[in-house]
Amino acid sequence: MRLIIVSGRSGSGKSTALNVLEDHGYYCIDNLPAGLLPQLAEKILLNTELQQPKVAVSIDARNLPGHLSRFPALLEEARSRHIQCDVLYLDADEDTLLKRFSETRRRHPLTNANRSLAEAIRDESGLLGPIADLADLKIDTSRLNLYQLRDSLKLRLLNQPEPGTAFLVESFGFKRGMPVDADLVFDVRCLPNPYWKAELRNHSGLEQPVIDYLAAQPDVEEMFQDISAYLIKWLPRFAASNRAYVTIAIGCTGGHHRSVYLTERLGQFLQQSLKNVQVRHRDL
Repeated sequence: MRLIIVSGRSGSGKSTALNVLEDHGYYCIDNLPAGLLPQLAEKILLNTELQQPKVAVSIDARNLPGHLSRFPALLEEARSRHIQCDVLYLDADEDTLLKRFSETRRRHPLTNANRSLAEAIRDESGLLGPIADLADLKIDTSRLNLYQLRDSLKLRLLNQPEPGTAFLVESFGFKRGMPVDADLVFDVRCLPNPYWKAELRNHSGLEQPVIDYLAAQPDVEEMFQDISAYLIKWLPRFAASNRAYVTIAIGCTGGHHRSVYLTERLGQFLQQSLKNVQVRHRDL
């Protein structure tokens, strides 16, 4: 069976995550008391109606603080029953969370007469620290709309044809912010930029004119060889350490040309040797 534990600060997208999982056949439980996690795992194992039960639960700051602090031990107890437990942690920057609460006019679960919304958002990080520290996959939703978040969840959580570490090679533009959930980041802004070629500016790194231009640049080829050699050596060691998810981010200025071209090449190269390699272009 597979058990996905969804957590994160309020307003980060947990309800959306549960909806996506429910749409893909998961039995979902919102606001599960963390102390019941081992018992839930045991009950699911005894369920004979489902050959391969899939369950997702949300555990967040609405829990008792004592239960949250015990989360590492509770998770270990659930996993001791030989259940695949993945911990998904969603988050966003404080300005984004403040904006989302002001737009929806929802009450934050930690606010009261003595605690403002901004203070509640900050305090929530501390309460959820034991869960965040053990997250297999972290997703920063600050710059994701509803549809992008759904696509990201489907790609990372549900698109795994084979067991083992899921690798994501992702392009991005530094001018839109660096992905905070990346495990490895490579900066390729030193390479020749097709943006300054008028005939290439409106093409992306997926299109042949840009591909031909970058493929002819010696520095681009050297960068590809160096990054690919590093990844092919070290990514299997990430997998050997039981990492469920690894994100490799390739960044250029705008996230349209150089990073996209190299991300595509690296993805194709890694797919020849590793399982579960996915490619995403954040800013296209």
